[in-house]
Amino acid sequence: MTTMTTRTVEYPADGLTMIGHLALPAGTDGRPAVLLGPEGTGLSDVERRRADALAELGYVALAFDLHGGRYLADPEDMLARCTPLLADPDRMRDIGRAALDVLRAEPRTDPERIAAVGYGTGGAVGLELGRAGVDLRAIGTVNGLITGRPGEAARIRCPVWAGVGSEDPIMSPAQRAAFTEEMRAAGVDWRLVVYGGALHAFHHPPVDHIVRPGVGYHPQHARRAWRDVVALLAECLPLTEDLDA
Repeated sequence: MTTMTTRTVEYPADGLTMIGHLALPAGTDGRPAVLLGPEGTGLSDVERRRADALAELGYVALAFDLHGGRYLADPEDMLARCTPLLADPDRMRDIGRAALDVLRAEPRTDPERIAAVGYGTGGAVGLELGRAGVDLRAIGTVNGLITGRPGEAARIRCPVWAGVGSEDPIMSPAQRAAFTEEMRAAGVDWRLVVYGGALHAFHHPPVDHIVRPGVGYHPQHARRAWRDVVALLAECLPLTEDLDA
């Protein structure tokens, strides 16, 4: 494990001042980078710790903001903001691009080696960046199996990994089927892992506020999903490039 540093970054997006969390690995050299998106409730210490963990592995990591520094603990507040956001691909892309610009501007970031990993709404943002044709090395989404506008998935130029709980009522079997059909029809290099017995947001430790029905923590699958994300990055975003490959 390496020593890493962190700092808060502010940037404009969606008419708000976003407050992201940037984590940097030890050293001064350029590194591959990960854009890390939060659940619909917004950026919390859970995502900050994940960004820190990625930096300890050797990646530059930016956990981006969705709500202008707010964490939407009330499910009704979260739905009031996220429902129209998830229905507007252009808004999601603008939020993702604004954060991506911050990540690319970091001197430690290798701009040619960036992946997007997100949870829930943050995963949907990553998928929309791919559908917009943004140059990414990988896209990972947990609980965010949102389909896009017809035909736009063909613009995705990198592998897509998705994870979902088998008992997730929000990402239902019909939603999963629509997502996989979109990926298949577009010829995307995609994988879907279904974690048996897990609910929505199974990866997120318990919180001290009311959550939507169908949400629940599954510690074993949370660990497995994190290992799967790290494996995706190791495959598609290695810390050292094989120049002979």
